[in-house]
Amino acid sequence: MEGCLRSAADDTTIRQVRTFRYQEIADRLRDRLAVGEFAAGRILPSEAELSHVYQASRVTVRKALEQLRADGMVDSRQGFGWFVAGETLRQPLGHLSTIEAQLEASGVRSERRIVDFGLVRAPDAVRAVLGSTRVLRVRRVNLADGQPFARVTVFCPEELGATLSRAQVAQSSFYDLLPIRLGGAVQTIEAAAASTEDAELLQIPEGSPILRCERVTSDAEGRPVLVGRYVFPGHRTAFVVPLSHVESSIAPSGLRLVR
Repeated sequence: MEGCLRSAADDTTIRQVRTFRYQEIADRLRDRLAVGEFAAGRILPSEAELSHVYQASRVTVRKALEQLRADGMVDSRQGFGWFVAGETLRQPLGHLSTIEAQLEASGVRSERRIVDFGLVRAPDAVRAVLGSTRVLRVRRVNLADGQPFARVTVFCPEELGATLSRAQVAQSSFYDLLPIRLGGAVQTIEAAAASTEDAELLQIPEGSPILRCERVTSDAEGRPVLVGRYVFPGHRTAFVVPLSHVESSIAPSGLRLVR
């Protein structure tokens, strides 16, 4: 009977070991973050993976991560798991501008990585908008401070895009390259889940929340000349719409029901 009993001193020692263990893991993760192993917005290894690496229970690992969250170093979102905390990249929708211009205005270094470039048969939905059977299709990944931030596909009518080169679209926006005067754009944003391809390109878990955006840009006469399709990681992106006056309804401006 006595051999089954545990003293108060023993319980204190066990609690200290557990406390020291999660603090040790938190410190080791803190060191990895300090040297830049994981950049802002980057998804961390899963709790199961960290449990294996540090030979600790998931409860202990989660407690270490929660300590880092309390310090403002990491955060978590449903569908993403844990990621390195950083300022949300905000994009204003009040005027026509490029992703790059918006990021650089916020002090974020922007970069483009071309994935695919060439003239193709226009998808039915794009042909219906642009009225062209052949289009220049450019697929790229946009980087923010070296980390994937958006997957972008842009379609341009052949008569406008046939003379453009891969190098040109890697360095400049279609807004600067097209030999026409642009008018405005209509942008539609909806929530979705990351496909296998988007997960790989954006370095996020497959099925995790994304914001999917389609922008149709028109020339000064109102004719559609560009169709842009964008995918943004949901945990890093916020779209901001300035409202010039108070609406009678509390619903967001432009909100519509998708059936």
